[in-house]
Amino acid sequence: MSAFRVKKTLVRTVLVVGFAAGLSATLQGCFLAVAGAAGGSALVATDRRTLGAQTEDRELQVKALSQITQNLPDNAHVNVAVFNRRVLLTGEVAGEVSKQRAESVVRGLNNVTTIVNELAIMPASSFSSRTNDTYLETRVKTALIAEKNISANNFKVVAERGSVYLMGLVTMDEGNRGADVASRVPGVVQVVKVFQYIQPQEAAAAAAAAATAPAPAAAQPDASAPTVGAIPDSSVSARPLDQQAPAPVSNSNSVHPGNPKATTP
Repeated sequence: MSAFRVKKTLVRTVLVVGFAAGLSATLQGCFLAVAGAAGGSALVATDRRTLGAQTEDRELQVKALSQITQNLPDNAHVNVAVFNRRVLLTGEVAGEVSKQRAESVVRGLNNVTTIVNELAIMPASSFSSRTNDTYLETRVKTALIAEKNISANNFKVVAERGSVYLMGLVTMDEGNRGADVASRVPGVVQVVKVFQYIQPQEAAAAAAAAATAPAPAAAQPDASAPTVGAIPDSSVSARPLDQQAPAPVSNSNSVHPGNPKATTP
């Protein structure tokens, strides 16, 4: 076979393989989008927040991220999570001025009741660290789903540099159980509770209301939800869960008032 024909055959092979890989990725993306939409519908049905609160939380997250990006230096890395008008700030900023500036921006948004400022003053985290955090969020959520006597839908999981922050409307017992589950997930450095606590009778009433509520229409997946199929960082341990020494658990000590005009949800 001539050198020209060999080269032509190799080029054709590369093109075919590339097309197949692209088609596979496209089909996988479609599958994940459908699965995400279905999952979003289920979460709306069992969420203890009202539908209005869920919508408002998504709007607050978008507004906060947009305004923080406009008001902080480009080297700042700030993540925003919102649950029941309670805003959690995580990530890294260059100094105290930027940290307080981010909090001030959020406080200026309507209906923000509480701000939990967990921003760290340090260089921005690496891409591999952020990828590892996404993977940890998925593992913690999976562990919560597998745990009996609690519902994973009542927890919002945020990971930052190996630390896991747990948000949600939960009873004291549910919060302690969820934190214990998260602390045993390999790779978790610490667990910080950022819960809003409710009484057991309130939880029972919410469960009864959800059981009798009509099935909602398909909802858009949460933009802050863990990414499916994330690749774990090499620093994540592969030991079984039952061999993981529990990470320390604490309550956040960075809880501050939100907008003074905000109404209690």
